[in-house]
Amino acid sequence: MIAVLCRHFGLKHIEIAEDIIGDTFLKASEHWAANGVPENPAAWLYTVARNNAKDHLKRVTLFETKIAGNLKPDEAAPEPGFEFAGEHISDSQLAMIFAVCDPGNSTESQICLALQILCGFKVEEIANAFLTNIETIKKRLQRARTSLRNSHFQIKALSGPDISQRLDRVLKTLYLLFNEGYFSKTNDHLIRNELCAEAIRLTLVLTENPLTGTVQTKALLALMCYQSSRLDARTGNSGEIVLFDEQDPTLWDKDLIEKGNYYFVLACQGNQASKYHIEAGIAYWHTNPAAVNKWPHILQLYNQLILIEYSPVTALNRAFAISKVYGHEKAIMETAKLKLTGNDQYHKLLGFLYETTDPGEAIGHYRKAVQLTRAKAAKRVLEKKIEQLENKNGG
Repeated sequence: MIAVLCRHFGLKHIEIAEDIIGDTFLKASEHWAANGVPENPAAWLYTVARNNAKDHLKRVTLFETKIAGNLKPDEAAPEPGFEFAGEHISDSQLAMIFAVCDPGNSTESQICLALQILCGFKVEEIANAFLTNIETIKKRLQRARTSLRNSHFQIKALSGPDISQRLDRVLKTLYLLFNEGYFSKTNDHLIRNELCAEAIRLTLVLTENPLTGTVQTKALLALMCYQSSRLDARTGNSGEIVLFDEQDPTLWDKDLIEKGNYYFVLACQGNQASKYHIEAGIAYWHTNPAAVNKWPHILQLYNQLILIEYSPVTALNRAFAISKVYGHEKAIMETAKLKLTGNDQYHKLLGFLYETTDPGEAIGHYRKAVQLTRAKAAKRVLEKKIEQLENKNGG
């Protein structure tokens, strides 16, 4: 909704657009509480947002201070009539992602702003996505917003070179959006299906455009399809996470796996290989539980991935793959070298690796993971692990 308003009125009025949408949802919370949720909630929101936008433009003070001063003598006031049509929404959202990913801002600031404005991320969620602190993200967002206000930004059709220059940042934004949905670190629900679905929808739109349907885009879509195919199997009846080795393969979505295969084949045409290709390859092997020697293949891919783009998550996943190929003792040594003592996943992995050889050490790491974990659902899973180990070993 913000994207559509900004496309119509200009990105320099982004705060006004956000205020309009905020007021729209406030009215919804009041009206729906008293009268019930309407039959078509989205249409209700779009109608109120459109009317709110028209009301804002009719106010003389707002027109004089925010619009009239910026108009040239031969310019007329913008026509407030517009619709929230499906194609318009999709086009506006993607157009705004590309507009926000302007080279004038740093790559990190561009992605932060896109995640906040277009994807609804909270500052805490963005900080988790970037593995950094909240204050750093606040400063990046402030600088990026100031840059937007000071520039004559417009959401318009971009040239081929502009799209090529910005596409990597757009793909990174959609990648982070999907990751937050696939394993949320800040939400009470560890899996947020709506974020995964939105990331897939936007990436699919990119694949259908000749300028943005690159092999990297198709590899990212393949990765999302593979990962999404296991969403229903990743949670139990109480909302707890079900580990990969304990998942029921019959719950995996075979149609999504086939779509992943389709886009992965398309992504592998040519000589280019990105981090999305490698991660899609890892996800592909995970959708083939009966494959012979799949873990050596997965470990080899992690070895390549860590050279392309190191991250604590990749390093920990690689250590888990080592445990599958060379055993837990070797994996413990590799994990300890990382020294990620402030990372909950680090202690969670060590807890898992120590379970069979040193339950006391495993419990200690699981307790540290509980202290570092923010999501309540994740805490419950770890606490259950601790309880099982204590009962098994007599407290």
